[in-house]
Parts: sequence; structure tokens; C-alpha cells
Amino acid sequence: MKKTRIIGISGGSGSGKTTIVQRIAEIVPDFVFVAQDYYYKSAEYVNNTRITEFNFDHPEAFDSDLMYRHLKDLKAGRAIDMPQYDFVHHCRTDKTIHAEPKRLIIFEGILIFYDPRVRDLIDLKLYVDTPDDIRFIRRLKRDITERGRTVESVITQYMTFVRPGHYSFIEPTKACADLVIPEGGNNERALEVLAGFMRNVIS
Repeated sequence: MKKTRIIGISGGSGSGKTTIVQRIAEIVPDFVFVAQDYYYKSAEYVNNTRITEFNFDHPEAFDSDLMYRHLKDLKAGRAIDMPQYDFVHHCRTDKTIHAEPKRLIIFEGILIFYDPRVRDLIDLKLYVDTPDDIRFIRRLKRDITERGRTVESVITQYMTFVRPGHYSFIEPTKACADLVIPEGGNNERALEVLAGFMRNVIS
């Protein structure tokens, strides 16, 4: 099997990382998708009224050791079984997603550049840079419609953890990026550069 490449897509919550992944899928449909969100540690005791009892925007919120092992296995040509996370009940489920190794791995998450072990496995590091107000509105809509959250709980979590976590842990990792993409999937020129890299990987 030819050398596997990992493209890492980072940025704050609501920055548009998922849109970038969708655009990649339009160009190169055959890849393994790994989301950092799969590797959250369980926090079953958290609910809307106790949302600040677990910091989902801190590096310690993730099972980084398992994430590192899985990426390393995929890059070495070994299959993995990725965990699944229930964002309504804030816990890891009993289900997994089996992933066979492929030439291209798309790795997405808010803190994928934080751990140097993980960062060193990534061949192309992208950081999606989007204004705070846009990111907050997107997060608010997502958490209410997809995760059963209340407006008050989203705002409380954002002010307590998300905003300070972004500037303490996420924003500094932008310096590690090979390419910074303002406005995510709306930046056509950056996407053209990315498309060229991906075509070179699979050619």
C-alpha cells in the first residue's frame, strides 16, 4: 500500500470545519474520516443545568492516547474501530465504526494540533479561521437543534468554557497550521490549493 497522508482540519467550534470536509468529499470521495469528537471522555453526570461541570473545550476532555494510537495504526495500514459519542447524554456508546486504512485520512477537531504526538502524524494542517460572532451563532443553532440544549445552557457553557478555551488552547495552535483558511468552505482559492494536494496524494 502506498504512503498514507493525513489532512488535519482544526479551528474553533462553529468555524466551518465540517463544510471543508464536505467540500473535500466532492473532490476525493474515498477517504477515512476521523473526528476528534469521537474521542471525548464520558461525562454522564452532565446535563443542561450542570453543563459547567465538564469542560469540553480543554485538552484533557479527550482520550488523546487512544486517538494517537488509532491515527498511528491507520497511517501504518492497520484497521481500527473508532468509538462513538452520545452528545445528548455526554458519554461514549457501546458502538464503534470500523475503518479500513486508505490513502487519505481526513482528521477534524478543535484541538487536533495541541498534542505534539498527534500533530506530528498530520501531513497537511489546516486551520479554519472564522469570526467569533459567526461561530457562536452556528454553535447555538447546532446545540439547540441537534443536542437538545437550551439557549441559557449554551450561553452559560460558551462564556464559562468555550470562549476562554478557544483563546487559551485552540487559537494558539493556529501557529502550527500550514494553511489558514478564513471563512472555511467559502474560501474558493484555499480550496483550490487543497484540491491540488489531495489529487497529488491519490494520483
